[in-house]
Amino acid sequence: MGFWRVVWVVFRKEMLDGVRDRRSLLSTLLFPLLGPLMVTFAFTTVADRQREAGSVELAVAGAENAPALIDFLESNQVEVVELEQTPEEIEAAVESGERDFVLEIPEDFGERFEAAKVASVHFTVDGTRDETRAGARKVERLIQAWSGQMGSLRLIARGVDPQLVNPVRFVQHEVASEQQLAAKVLDFLPMFVIMAAFIGGMQLAVDATAGERERRSLEPLLINPVPREAIVIGKWAGSVVFASGAVILTLAGSLAAVAYAPLEELGISLDLGPSIALGIAAATVPMGFLASGLQLLVATFARSFKEAQSYLSLLMLVPLVPSFVASLWELGDAPWMIPVPALGQQVLLDRVMGGESVSFGAFAIAGASSLLLGLLCVAITARLFRRESIIFGR
Repeated sequence: MGFWRVVWVVFRKEMLDGVRDRRSLLSTLLFPLLGPLMVTFAFTTVADRQREAGSVELAVAGAENAPALIDFLESNQVEVVELEQTPEEIEAAVESGERDFVLEIPEDFGERFEAAKVASVHFTVDGTRDETRAGARKVERLIQAWSGQMGSLRLIARGVDPQLVNPVRFVQHEVASEQQLAAKVLDFLPMFVIMAAFIGGMQLAVDATAGERERRSLEPLLINPVPREAIVIGKWAGSVVFASGAVILTLAGSLAAVAYAPLEELGISLDLGPSIALGIAAATVPMGFLASGLQLLVATFARSFKEAQSYLSLLMLVPLVPSFVASLWELGDAPWMIPVPALGQQVLLDRVMGGESVSFGAFAIAGASSLLLGLLCVAITARLFRRESIIFGR
């Protein structure tokens, strides 16, 4: 039997086993579904909270002490509910969740305000409650805006130009496009897609090595007078198909999630057209070659299916490291980064999602690097399959 005939037979066998194995299918399909759902849920929740913050209910103790402030708040979609509680009762109500936040206006507020002195208001809020944070920020901004207006009126009444207190005007010019800014906000999406390459084919890689050894089916397979390289390449190719399928499904799900999520309500304008989708796929699909090769190599040293899963769980850190580093430091776009697995994909995805033009050579270099390293792992695994200690798990 020829070399490539052996590869095809082993590949077909692994694909059939993978399709029949619920664990392999679940790992391939579950992550592409959960990742986009998490994205949609997160953005929808944030948008809902911003909508709720558009009309805020504000409990106020001592509202009669500052009628002008209350009128200003009510004119800006703040529903004022008057309270008659002591400071201790107010703190207890906010702490227990009975009230989202409470504004206290002291009795001497009007007297100090008319005397042109600083008049304080007390705002009680629980900063650990995410659902009330947007409303609390709106109330704070409105009070600061009213304070600024009153300060300007005081200066005008005394014949002073209010602009004199702000001698420097800060004008910011943003050189990044809206697409680049949106891509920076959504920089976790590339991590989802890259991780899919490591998750999609993991179960198949484990079952093809440690799983077969545990079932005592690896030894009969290796007794056949065929090259070890052909057997390993067939197993590797099956795992690559599952990994690539998971990448494509995750990418499709992420694009659908971004299209469905209310990004415009959050001030995010991101265009993920066909060209950008193809660029993301071209950058991430080759990661399946390296991921599957690494998983086959690592799982070969495991004596059981469970032990192999424990080893491979550590490989999940590989795609997380570049994203973690990028969140702390600016990676830039130095040419040496492109051939580095995971890091090169992160750089390419940042460029593609930012709407920048990326040369075909950059995609080819990143893809070839993943392919060559994957083949290196396959070659090492084939050599390991010649050892009795590996075959029998001793």
